[in-house]
Amino acid sequence: MIPQCNPKVNYLALKEEIDAAIQRVLEGGWYVLGGEVTGFEREFARWLGVRYAVGVANGTDAIELALRAYGIGEGDKVATVSHTAVATVAGIRRCGAVPRFVDIDPGRFTMAPESLARLLEKEPDIRAVVVVHLYGQMADMPAIMDLAKQHGLLVIEDCAQAHGAALDGRRAGTWGHAGTFSFYPTKNLGAIGDGGAVVTGDAEVAKRLYALRQYGWDEARISQMEGVNSRLDELQAAILRVKLRYLDAMNASRARIAQRYLECLAQVDGIQLPSMASGTTHVWHQFVIRIKRRDELLAHLRSREIGCAIHYHRAAHMMPAYAMPEYAPVSLAETEKCVREILSLPMYPELSDVQVETVIQAIRDWR
Repeated sequence: MIPQCNPKVNYLALKEEIDAAIQRVLEGGWYVLGGEVTGFEREFARWLGVRYAVGVANGTDAIELALRAYGIGEGDKVATVSHTAVATVAGIRRCGAVPRFVDIDPGRFTMAPESLARLLEKEPDIRAVVVVHLYGQMADMPAIMDLAKQHGLLVIEDCAQAHGAALDGRRAGTWGHAGTFSFYPTKNLGAIGDGGAVVTGDAEVAKRLYALRQYGWDEARISQMEGVNSRLDELQAAILRVKLRYLDAMNASRARIAQRYLECLAQVDGIQLPSMASGTTHVWHQFVIRIKRRDELLAHLRSREIGCAIHYHRAAHMMPAYAMPEYAPVSLAETEKCVREILSLPMYPELSDVQVETVIQAIRDWR
């Protein structure tokens, strides 16, 4: 069996160092918001090139708290894409805001600036944009930031699938007002459990985030604002500090695997391979192809014991929880088309050459 993703083998590759980090925390006796979290926040911020990183419990909380830290709340309209992990929308709703979905670029799978422009013409009271960098590639941030500047919008980057992705040499999470990250185990930088972070260059916003993640406390543990309990724990922070040291190398491994897929599947009829926009550094969280006979290929690959996945079966606006007509005021034609065609092939840094060639040959054999 070749799994679609394999967080266990990632642990095994770094087992000695991860086990030592866990033991260090256990023996240290401080398990919540201690030196490991502070150390990871400092190291992650430096790796990204931002001033502040604030560890939180998960990526959904990161979106909610980032929006709240900038004053987005009850009834405020927030533009985002419907083609995303539903956590993006959940984070928006949890701060009381309401989503307004825009369509995607069919090549990048990320927010289409022209669709955002149409939404802003139709609903000029939009207050913020949550831009999702999907599958490891960044959205068209120069165009989106231009629109945001014209309309006075807050921009939050959802970087849950883009640890290390860059555009024109500038990493995901450093373009907007803040960036949010998930460290779910299957992410490019994954914990062994849940975890997340918000990054920002604004000292006052960082101060609010530090308070919001822990009941809105000040230094005397007096709640100055309504906060939550969303703390990155010491064990996960220690594990992430180990993995962060290897993240660039792991992303390079993903890129090598992706390049092999691109080279060997280019001549397979009916398959549309992922594209990379000019100036982008793609970190290949997923390798997603498009094919009209998707379900047939999926069944074939599973019969060969090759794990594949669909990210995502339904767009958010097609789910009962978010199927409100007012949430989708502009056309989502590209979004609705892509969810019928997308398929994620096996992709993780430890995939062997033999496993990659097995996947390629199985696809070539399919007809």
